[in-house]
Amino acid sequence: MCGIVGYVGPREVVDVLMPGLARLEYRGYDSAGIALNNGSLFEVRKSAGRIADLEKLLTDEPPAPAVSGIGHTRWATHGAPNSINAHPHYDCNESVVVVHNGILENWAELKAKLQAEGHEFRSDTDTEVIAHLIESMSDRPLADAVREVMNRAVGALAIAVSRTDEPGVLVGARRDSPLVVGRGEGENFLASDIPAFLEHTRHMVVIDDDRVVEVTDSSITVTDLDGNAVIPDEREVEWDLEAAEKGGYPTFMLKEIHEQPHAIADTLSGRVDSGQVVLRELQVDPEVIWNADKVFVVACGTSYHAAMMAKYAIERWTRMPVEIDIASEFRYRDPVLDSNSLVIGISQSGETIDTLAAIRYAKAQGSTVIGVSNVVDSALARESDAVLYTRAGP
Repeated sequence: MCGIVGYVGPREVVDVLMPGLARLEYRGYDSAGIALNNGSLFEVRKSAGRIADLEKLLTDEPPAPAVSGIGHTRWATHGAPNSINAHPHYDCNESVVVVHNGILENWAELKAKLQAEGHEFRSDTDTEVIAHLIESMSDRPLADAVREVMNRAVGALAIAVSRTDEPGVLVGARRDSPLVVGRGEGENFLASDIPAFLEHTRHMVVIDDDRVVEVTDSSITVTDLDGNAVIPDEREVEWDLEAAEKGGYPTFMLKEIHEQPHAIADTLSGRVDSGQVVLRELQVDPEVIWNADKVFVVACGTSYHAAMMAKYAIERWTRMPVEIDIASEFRYRDPVLDSNSLVIGISQSGETIDTLAAIRYAKAQGSTVIGVSNVVDSALARESDAVLYTRAGP
């Protein structure tokens, strides 16, 4: 996973972006960078390696004050992990910068067309294609150009874009990759995850798939890909930044190891009564459970390890056959699914792209989907027929 942070407002922009990127380190990365828009040009600093390497660049070459900015931590997919391929990426004229999470699947086709039109590329990434596409629509408002990019793009992606002729505007868009907006007082934020801006505001605006959001210091405007206005869902984050960080431990791994007893107790609280498991919040028709003749559990990474344990538990207690799948492979093996199949999707964040694709496939076959997630109102929670929250902290 990669991380995106964006900011428009009166604060020193770099002092918002850098701590925001640091709070997204848990997503993993191999390079990092920022772009600062001062209204006439971009100042870009980027580096392979750790955020500390980027901080040294900023110390050695302090940037001028800016109106807005975007930052990114990259986990390489297209192109080697080096400073050239690190985000943000420019267009030919250095008037557009883009950061991007996900994979632009039709990047080669789009790049070939742009090269035929005379565009010159600096990197090996799919992301740079987006910057050049927006450059090719320089006569259109930035939000309009981003909508057109999303209509042409194939794949799962979240992007944040800035342009020199609209320095007080950031435009974001998402499809199957997380992106949230933080609403402040005279300032606004754009990020892959809430901890990036939680120090400054608890007010979160949910951005759904195939939506474009235009952010200024005083407004947040969301549209669909046809430009129709959408009223977004806005919520207040109930947990605090301290809970999301290391809590005095030197690493996140040690923190998670030592917090396991407390986390398990939180998960079980109110769900065990006189030795019986009670799941009152599981809002699903009992007939669906009774009529199920097969269970599938889909997940990725450590959630897949949990799925392997779940298989033994479910089969032992229900005598019902259980199949477990790495979510990225589920759709492609043509599983036998019908209305009597129960599919359980597990994702800590609730935003794992392959797990979301797997449950969408299952629902299209008429199966009932139960999501297991730690994040309230995540994509997995919203798209499942019922959801169980692990309540294991932020």
